[in-house]
This record gives sequence, C-alpha cells and structure tokens, in this order.
Amino acid sequence: MSRLGGPALRLTALVGESDTWHHRPLYSEIVHRARAAGLAGASVFRGIEGFGASSLVHTARLLSLSEDLPVAVVIVDEEDRVRAFLPQLEELVAEGLVVLDRCEVVRYAGRAAGAAEAGPGAGAGESAE
Repeated sequence: MSRLGGPALRLTALVGESDTWHHRPLYSEIVHRARAAGLAGASVFRGIEGFGASSLVHTARLLSLSEDLPVAVVIVDEEDRVRAFLPQLEELVAEGLVVLDRCEVVRYAGRAAGAAEAGPGAGAGESAE
C-alpha cells in the first residue's frame, strides 16, 4: 500500500447500474482495472435517483422501479496516477460522465492484517492480540 497524503485528484465516473463491459457490470470492470493499475483505491456508490445527458430520470422509488440506477465510481490518488488511468476510462465509458476534482487526503490507512477477523475493538492499525 502506498503512502497517500496531501494534494490528490478525485475521479468520479457516473454510469448506469445496468451498463456492462463484455457481460460484466461496468462499475466492476472500472474497479478491477483501477486495482490492476495500482491506484490507491476505488469505491462504488449506488444512487437512488438521477438523470444524465438523456434527461431520463432513473429512480428507486417503489412505484417506478428502475433497473438502471445511477452508480458513482470514485477513485482518489496522486494526480499523475489518476490521469494515467484516464485512457482506460475512455475505452470503457461510452455513456456517462467522468469528472476530476482536486482534493486533499488527510488520512489513508488500511486495516492491519488479521484485524478483520478480530471483531469489534480491533480497528485499523490495532492488533487483535
């Protein structure tokens, strides 16, 4: 895990939940490619309502169930690393929105080995022993 702190770049790709890349969810393909590229991390957030360039509103409300809710894939890393990843997104994202924002990382820490199995009380950097 690299040390990440200070100025960084946040990439947000807004796509549809039903968008695919070779029969795989697009958001999953983006996350796996980001990992393969050695980026600091990626997270996927499912929206409950939204619209994009088509102006068609997608919603999770009970009476108008949508199978294509908005999904945001968020990646944060050093600027040069994020920009180096952009050509892959060009290939993947045919419909959607990709934005870049400058941000500041104030904490980036992983879970200590074995902490996941230790249960409550053993957090990042804490030992279960």
